Amino acid sequence: MKSQKKVVVFTGAGMSADSGVSTFRDADGLWENHRIEDVCTPQAWARNPQAVLDFYNARRAQLDEVEPNAGHRAVARLEKYFDRMVVVTQNVDDLHERAGSTRIIHLHGELRKARSERDPTVIVPAPGPTYLGDKGPDGAQLRPHIVFFGEAVPEYERALEAVRDADLFLVIGTSLAVYPAAGLIYQLRPEVPVWLVDPKPARVTIPNPLTVIAAGAASGVPPLVERIVAAETGE
Repeated sequence: MKSQKKVVVFTGAGMSADSGVSTFRDADGLWENHRIEDVCTPQAWARNPQAVLDFYNARRAQLDEVEPNAGHRAVARLEKYFDRMVVVTQNVDDLHERAGSTRIIHLHGELRKARSERDPTVIVPAPGPTYLGDKGPDGAQLRPHIVFFGEAVPEYERALEAVRDADLFLVIGTSLAVYPAAGLIYQLRPEVPVWLVDPKPARVTIPNPLTVIAAGAASGVPPLVERIVAAETGE
């Protein structure tokens, strides 16, 4: 029997770091040797769309060189035991999908998709590169389906609804520094247990029962998932 409890897993860049996907908040603050201001803002897109397309085309190609890690696979395994399990991720890669997770909310967009620069609801698959001159169904230039810094987060309300309804909450590989996503943890009901897995865990002050695991996703998540499954389902 599957548990009817709702599990929400909230993941950040550290979730994919063990797969070799670089993060932009490490050390020098650059993302693949680029300043965020040059590749991930509306101003950058208006100033030099070619540079932005080139950057995300390279990130998309990088996905073909990496694989889900043991942490991704352990998260996907939870769906076998919990009917109401949702992944809320800040990551724009497709590693959760490739690991087998099927209920995913991408807060910050998806590399494998593009969207109209005129209408953010016009979204198309982008398995390969996109170029200047590539148009969406509405005739507008296609841009990366990425939430640039300074833009609204369209999926936030859906994530908020999922978190407020959670019975168990796992936080994996996030600094809890990027808002509004970082604020989700403060929307939990106070009795909901929280597990925080990160090599350098953020310090959070919440009323919830909190277990901190100072480890990377690949090493820290699989044993945690096994413990949760055993405790909640008896398997």
